[in-house]
Amino acid sequence: MILYTPIPKELIFPALQEEFQAVETVTWQGIPLMVQKEEQQMRILRVLSTNPNDYLNQQIVPGQYLPYPPKQY
Repeated sequence: MILYTPIPKELIFPALQEEFQAVETVTWQGIPLMVQKEEQQMRILRVLSTNPNDYLNQQIVPGQYLPYPPKQY
């Protein structure tokens, strides 16, 4: 079976159910992001936007942290 998706295989076939439940999709300033919940913050895993300019935004670099829950700007 071949899956054509931008999502890494670790998220489709997670090793532990807890890892999969900690990942969610949120919208930050109109930009969809895949984040992992950690205590009082979220770590950005992936930018899901189709706008190339969103990937140049230094505020939403993968690995960076945002407050949880996300504020709707």
